[in-house]
Amino acid sequence: MQPPRAVTAPPRRRTGRRAVSGALSLAAAFSLLAVAVPAVGAEGSTGGHCAGRARVHVPGAAFQRAHCLDELTTAGTVASGHTDPADFAGLTPKNLITPSGVPGIQIDGYFPDSSTTNTNHGWNHDAQFVIRLPDHWNGALVVSGTPGNREQYANDRAISDWVLARGYAYAATDKGNTGLAFHRDGRGPGDAISEWNTRLTQLTRAARAVVAQRYHRPPARTIATGMSNGGYLVRWQLENHPELYDGGVDWEGTLWRSDGPNLLTFLPPALRAYPAYAAGGPGAEDGLKTMHKAGYPAGSEFLWPYHHQVYWDLTQRIYREELDPGFDGAIEAGSPFCASGTPGCDADYDYGTRPPAVHRAVDRIALTGRIGKPLITLHGTLDVLLPISQDSDVYARMVREAGRGALLRYYRIEDGTHTDSLVDAFPAKLRPMVPCHRSAFTALERWLTGQGVPPADHTVQRPPGADSATLLTGCQLD
Repeated sequence: MQPPRAVTAPPRRRTGRRAVSGALSLAAAFSLLAVAVPAVGAEGSTGGHCAGRARVHVPGAAFQRAHCLDELTTAGTVASGHTDPADFAGLTPKNLITPSGVPGIQIDGYFPDSSTTNTNHGWNHDAQFVIRLPDHWNGALVVSGTPGNREQYANDRAISDWVLARGYAYAATDKGNTGLAFHRDGRGPGDAISEWNTRLTQLTRAARAVVAQRYHRPPARTIATGMSNGGYLVRWQLENHPELYDGGVDWEGTLWRSDGPNLLTFLPPALRAYPAYAAGGPGAEDGLKTMHKAGYPAGSEFLWPYHHQVYWDLTQRIYREELDPGFDGAIEAGSPFCASGTPGCDADYDYGTRPPAVHRAVDRIALTGRIGKPLITLHGTLDVLLPISQDSDVYARMVREAGRGALLRYYRIEDGTHTDSLVDAFPAKLRPMVPCHRSAFTALERWLTGQGVPPADHTVQRPPGADSATLLTGCQLD
């Protein structure tokens, strides 16, 4: 798996803090039915190839650039320079088929913003977006935010290619800040993550207007979808701005709750316990028990070395810095792979004992479960970055407790993990999530168009004897 590029950013304007050079030196990350509306395209009322490009204007954009492309999917945009493969590296299986044959308009640009972490196009400007308008439109729009701290093209292989091939218009945002130093954006704790929500709302409104300009009518359906942090954005949008959407598909969204669980409650136990487990000897058994108790499921042990090296330490430090910068004093984002007992070590972080201001910062971005439109959530049972028992299992309960259970369908995907590229390394133990996302999207479409309610919440079993190539071709939710 190739991680996203490390980028630099100006220090966040917080008093009493100084950045430590090199603190973030580790560069690591973190099919569908057509909508039941008339299709329009080259022969329809909207005109031919790239019709109306000159009149399309993105409301609120500080800069935009529109191109007429013969191919909007990565089958063409990689070569033409209208995507960045570094943005989506490591997110999908290597054998995922890329659709093609989708001509149309691509608009790249950015909204006003003061941060400069996103270097795509040489703009050095955040709040970048991409909007794609296929010539042959099915009448609907898909909007998305990115996983991890990646830029606006991160979903191009996993989501954009596929929905474009089905006739959707598509829009994605970089969430307003990117890279491993995303926490430097904003003036106070929680500002950077809070901006993610604002930016997706902003893009959704703008993209709906752009669709109406191009096709002479607004979208009949607007669907939010995304993975990881992008899945969190789907949840938040359906809770806070249901008027903008008809529904959403949440692919292992990040759970934020001010009283836990959240990243800051289950990552520190892993940072303390995993080294003892990995070392063997008398402490190994206790380390294993601690890992399981913290939510890392039995049977996922083969994934722990990679996640310890690439994800757990880095994720804990940069998100803790965003929400609790005072924990390590003047040091920025802690000390990588510090041993428990080291002063200011994130392995010893105890969210429950942190000051009320920290919990208030998390509460700014917290989820409630009060969704206002249909949502399908899917999550892999072997996710060891966002353990399912500490994330989507909890969110599903929150939705039900909020009295919104009729709007949710939740599918636990047996042997799915957080990053689909790991399927290539462990084909006998993991299954790809991307086909299940597509099945979930299809199920949502049927739900929204009155063609049938999706099956009840359940665990989607791995078909006996199925190899990774077979699993990549489909995922049966019922």
